[in-house]
Amino acid sequence: MFGGGGGGLNPRKMEQMMQQMGIDVEDIDAEEVIIRTSEHDLVFNDAEVTKMDARGQETYQIIGTPEEVEAGSAGGDAGGADESGGSAIPDDDVDLVATRAGVGEDEAREALEANDGDLAAAVEDLE
Repeated sequence: MFGGGGGGLNPRKMEQMMQQMGIDVEDIDAEEVIIRTSEHDLVFNDAEVTKMDARGQETYQIIGTPEEVEAGSAGGDAGGADESGGSAIPDDDVDLVATRAGVGEDEAREALEANDGDLAAAVEDLE
């Protein structure tokens, strides 16, 4: 049933089967992936990232070898990151807090800075 002769599943056939089950697969052109833990950051450069959406549940697969660096040291302002006002708070976090709390970006950034970048605490302070 699943392809004969030791070759395993044909990738095209596998993709068709997944689509029939309502699973969408998308390759993401990621430049860098950072996983932060309390002990260290794992930095994947040139990783292969695949997003799988199974009826609204998104799963990301990262294939690559990470570099382990000091906690909080990855992803700073290296390479011209788009950070307004010299703040260490990522613009995406500011947008998220502003949208969730229904406030402007400046107010959201101030709340994030006051809460050391903690999204939930910033939203809670603004509500």
